[in-house]
Amino acid sequence: MLLSMVTLLCLYLAIAGFSGVRRAKGARALSSGQDHEELLHAGDQVQVQLRVNIPGFLPLPYVVVREMLHRHNGESWSFRESLIPNMRGVGELSFQTPPLERGKYVFSKTECSSEDIFGLIEHRGTFKAKGEFRVLPRTVFIPYWQLYDRKSRLSGPQTAQTRSRRETTQINGVRDYVYGDRLSRIHWNATAKTGSWKSKEFEHESVPKTVLVIDALAASYEQSETFELAVSTAASLLEYGSRERMGMGLMTLSDKNTFLAPSESLIDRQKMMHHLVDIQYNGQDRRLLPGVEKLGRQLPQGAYFVLISPQKDEKVLELLRWADTRGMTPCHVLIDPQGSRQSAEWSAMLRGRGTRSFTVAHLQELPTVMGGGSA
Repeated sequence: MLLSMVTLLCLYLAIAGFSGVRRAKGARALSSGQDHEELLHAGDQVQVQLRVNIPGFLPLPYVVVREMLHRHNGESWSFRESLIPNMRGVGELSFQTPPLERGKYVFSKTECSSEDIFGLIEHRGTFKAKGEFRVLPRTVFIPYWQLYDRKSRLSGPQTAQTRSRRETTQINGVRDYVYGDRLSRIHWNATAKTGSWKSKEFEHESVPKTVLVIDALAASYEQSETFELAVSTAASLLEYGSRERMGMGLMTLSDKNTFLAPSESLIDRQKMMHHLVDIQYNGQDRRLLPGVEKLGRQLPQGAYFVLISPQKDEKVLELLRWADTRGMTPCHVLIDPQGSRQSAEWSAMLRGRGTRSFTVAHLQELPTVMGGGSA
């Protein structure tokens, strides 16, 4: 009898170890928790549904599942939950991630562990379930950017030409009503058909191309939050250019300089947004001009040269002068979360030189600052 009991126990342990969690498989489903599919932005949470299938016919009292979510900069989060599989060895697990910041995320191999019904041996297994997604930078809606105002005092005789994005009288389509639209812009037929307010969309005059230059040098940033503010500023300006059908390009200055040529194409604009998802600040050189000079031949003549950087020293003046001598219109978007007095003096000095300057302390203030107001 003892021999039979030991034989059955060993047989049970062998079968449980061979056909249990060691051969587990699973599938993962991700959603943003919204009723419709949409892109993820910084601050959103992701709902994860994991379906685990454990082959075999022996019952398991419970299964502990451990998930690891990795961000592209090396950060990681661990999720540990338990589930009770049914008689067919199938169990489902649901959990929600914390609010996520900008970046590329990927789930590593899922670990499963379980003990037999006697609690003698713990069995472990892993499986790989597809789970990758991107979180776009935070953005705000910018209704108007004063950079394109032809009536600006800073435009000067050479730039106060047809630099504004004026509308023509040619109707190009219909868009959703935006608060502040004049009554003459209302498209009454479209409003009656759809049941929601619609406005006429007019074609715009051509405007010089714009290049957003992001300072991504590690020596320029004391805190990661400052760099995230710079990235969010660039992403918000890209969305503004997309709505206004402007040809915008993107240049990042780091240990590996990157340039994406100005374009009005939606595909090219998506490439720029995805590039903003992946970039990190690195490189120890504080000089900006050498990185721009390497790509200077690719910059279009007569373009707006918009530098987004927290630096306010001679290196920035050198770069802005270089852009001006190349026939471009320089502009400095100063990233300063502290809103120091030196930033106000810096902006006043640039305005005295005829160069536009915008100081951004918080992302929520960006629409007011870009529209010419003071936050």
